[in-house]
Amino acid sequence: MPTPVFKDESSQFAAAVKVAKMYYYQSMTTEAIAKDMNLSRSKVSRLLSIAHANGLVEIRINDPSDRPKSLELELEQRFALATAKVVPVPEAAGEDEWLRRVAMYTASYLNTVIDSSMVVGLAWGTTIAAVSDHLIPKSTANVDIVQLNGAGNAQGVSNAFSSNMVMRFANSFDARPHPFHVPAFFDYPETKTALWRERSVRHILDLQNRVDVMLCSVGVMSPHMTSYVYSGGFLEREDLESLRGESVVGDIATVFFRADGTYRDIELNQRTSGPDLDLFRHAKHSLCVVSGRRKVDGVRGALRGGFINELIIDEPTARQLLATTPADTSAPFAPAAPAAAR
Repeated sequence: MPTPVFKDESSQFAAAVKVAKMYYYQSMTTEAIAKDMNLSRSKVSRLLSIAHANGLVEIRINDPSDRPKSLELELEQRFALATAKVVPVPEAAGEDEWLRRVAMYTASYLNTVIDSSMVVGLAWGTTIAAVSDHLIPKSTANVDIVQLNGAGNAQGVSNAFSSNMVMRFANSFDARPHPFHVPAFFDYPETKTALWRERSVRHILDLQNRVDVMLCSVGVMSPHMTSYVYSGGFLEREDLESLRGESVVGDIATVFFRADGTYRDIELNQRTSGPDLDLFRHAKHSLCVVSGRRKVDGVRGALRGGFINELIIDEPTARQLLATTPADTSAPFAPAAPAAAR
């Protein structure tokens, strides 16, 4: 096959561009290009090399792992987080698949956080239950898994949902389980005050006050009512109306808060079995797991309240959180004054 002689550099570059377009745009092989242009295969390869060497072709690889890393840095800086982990998910896969992948990632991440001689606090809910389905066993010593809020309700639903979740974590980490067998909400604040004096309850509360790792999600009211605290019969219609009237955007461990992170004067919080949210502000690891765009307002309120220092979140939800939070109003509030003795 004859090898053409290019008259000048510009004609050689033109041939190199033509070869590059056929190779990259049309996905033609070097053999097919050689046949089409009446060149040898070695000449086609040389022309491709010329195209690369002279900047006629630029190769750009879009690594999906780079996008979450840049989002993680932005989340950490915007919200003063110690750690943010963004889980890449196919947007078209739907929120059930997002939750599954976030839960799997969280289960693996927990093995880097939970170690011997720790107390781990669990706020039960749909998201943390999903995490418990994917736990990877790790051998530890002297670990306590303590439930942060009760799960009984007026309809007689048992504590099986929360207790089973606590047992899964305990079995996975060779830990001592400490379920909290009290109602999620009391009818009267006085009943809670009286029960909190019992020795068995004080034991749980003392463990909660020594927690190293707080693991939670953010519950939110939505038309789909996917958060278990709102859909599981724990709240009466009057309770839901009261929460809407007080502009509540979410809860952590059945303790409710507003968009600005305030929570102490919300009436229902006087009757909840959940811990004072100040505990989350002072835990070494206050890890919140979030999946689904409907949780954006809730997680933003939790961040503004300073209840979270580590966040695991799916990529589409992370993008919406950043896009809808003004940079000048997103910093967490300073920690509140210490709570009164529980």
